Amino acid sequence: MPGRPTRGRPTRRPLSVRAPKRRRGGNTRVRIAVGRLLLVGALVLAGLKLVQVQGFQAEALSQEAQKQRATKIDVPAARGAITDRNGNQLAFSIEARQLYAVPQLIREKWAKAQEADPKIGSYEDWARGVAKFIQDTLGTEVNGQKTDEQTIYALLTKDTTYVELADNVDPGKAAVIREKYADIGSEYRAVRVYPNGELASNIIGAANWREDQDPPATHGVLGLENSQDNLLAGRNGQRIVDTMQGNDEVVIPGPERARELAAAVPGRSLELTLDVDTQYALQRMVTDYTAKSGAKTGSAVVLDSRTGEILAMANDKTFDPNDFGKATEDQLRNAAVSSVFEPGSVNKVVTAATAIEDGIYQPDSVLTVDYSIKIADRIIKDHWSHPTIDMTFTGVFAKSSNVGTLMAAQKIGEDRYADMLRKFGLGKRTQSGLPGEESGSVPPRNQWSGSTFGNLPIGQGLNMTLLQMTGMYQAIANDGVRIPPRIIRAEVDQSGARKELDRPEQVRVVSPQTAKTVRDMFRAVMQTEPGQTGTGGPAALAGYQVSGKTGTAQQVDPKCGCYSSSSYWITFAGIFPADNPRYVVGIMLDAPTGGGQYSGTAAPLFHDIASYLAQRYQVPMSAEQTPVMQLIL
Repeated sequence: MPGRPTRGRPTRRPLSVRAPKRRRGGNTRVRIAVGRLLLVGALVLAGLKLVQVQGFQAEALSQEAQKQRATKIDVPAARGAITDRNGNQLAFSIEARQLYAVPQLIREKWAKAQEADPKIGSYEDWARGVAKFIQDTLGTEVNGQKTDEQTIYALLTKDTTYVELADNVDPGKAAVIREKYADIGSEYRAVRVYPNGELASNIIGAANWREDQDPPATHGVLGLENSQDNLLAGRNGQRIVDTMQGNDEVVIPGPERARELAAAVPGRSLELTLDVDTQYALQRMVTDYTAKSGAKTGSAVVLDSRTGEILAMANDKTFDPNDFGKATEDQLRNAAVSSVFEPGSVNKVVTAATAIEDGIYQPDSVLTVDYSIKIADRIIKDHWSHPTIDMTFTGVFAKSSNVGTLMAAQKIGEDRYADMLRKFGLGKRTQSGLPGEESGSVPPRNQWSGSTFGNLPIGQGLNMTLLQMTGMYQAIANDGVRIPPRIIRAEVDQSGARKELDRPEQVRVVSPQTAKTVRDMFRAVMQTEPGQTGTGGPAALAGYQVSGKTGTAQQVDPKCGCYSSSSYWITFAGIFPADNPRYVVGIMLDAPTGGGQYSGTAAPLFHDIASYLAQRYQVPMSAEQTPVMQLIL
């Protein structure tokens, strides 16, 4: 039957219908031909591009590649010097170089050179040659840094990007090394030099090369070097150099693209009012006297009485600016302007000048003075025991009577006295130009208690710096006109042109006649006549009239918050010569403990300073001797 399989015979599969086979040879040949044409075309295009790049665009592309490594860097300006009033250098800069290398780049360069010429030797051989040459040129040490052959070789063979080989190298020696080995880099450095070491270091301060600044340069860190940094530093220039890709701080050694964008402008120099010889003498005397007296610290200032210029300012604690990192905080401070103290009887000049100016007393006016006086709830006594005595107004100050001074101050009145403290410049900075200067303090008038006026006239209950104290007596020496002290005399540019700074504004404190009268009265402080002796006899200088005032102020005992009976500030302010004032000297000793002449007075130190000034500046002797004045009747 149709549709049923026949038993015993396998079913036959129907024949499939297939398309006839095509011949493939023609298509393959076409594809190969097209591929070859495309390949040839690509090669032709690549060749044309290569010709274009190497032939027509080579220079432009080279410049573009250079721009990728070109970096603008600052060129440090030469730092200005600091000199004394006579041009003697106190601080100046000298050029130096830092030698460095970029080992990774040099190795790569060396490897390529060896491929071209295997006979040139290994990188290590080159490094040994460089190390030996550096040792031969520089020696085995430069400014404490080892430059021996082994040390330099070890640095050159380190697997690192950058190594410093030597710092503060003489530029001439650095040039010799670079001339032989161009792969050694050389960076500009400036070394700050202080030829006089510790001399005036508390004033000048210190500066050093700072890598951590932007840009690296010499920057002031202390004193005038710091406060006048912008003026001394000048303005940096700019140039273009090749630097490592990804690290603009590493300049690639070798021929530089020496293109200067802007020239550096050197800093200005400072001419100070100091005299280097006077500064040296004063510093030596202060250090010696402070040690002999056993004082914690000691300071002295010498002013030109006619200009207010600081001729010398010395502290017993100083430091070497060439190695200031080892100095203590006390050594770094300029105590003459940064330390305040109660002046004691030196402050009595305010009462003396005001009473004379207002016509309350004359030098020979007589006051009946008790041993003590009550001011509000306080009892103030004289420093020596005595019965009720008659004293001249001159004697009150020559003998340094607290009671007599307070009697005169009460007649002056609190408001007038407060006004005179302001005129004498107390309670505010002198604007001397010295960094770190304190203002001192005077109690505001509206905060005075009943006992305040028992303290201020005798130099307690207010404080001041040594420079302020000396400035008070400069007003008396300068016929009653106070000229705020200054330390910077002039600026000098790179061409040597000198620009003197404006003089400070003058302040009329008292009349010329009052100033002369006070000077004459205070000559009696140095009087040694039996029975009529002043408190400052050791300050007298044979052949010269001297005017001045001693001071002793109790320090506060921190244990009880009260005045100590054993710890004092010892002060002295003097005018030399008294009959034709030229110099004013201020001295402060902090808690002297020595015996004899060093225990309670700074008068001997004033004598030594005045003696030096007389010789140094050939001061003519006084035409007349100081007359003997009546102090006690």
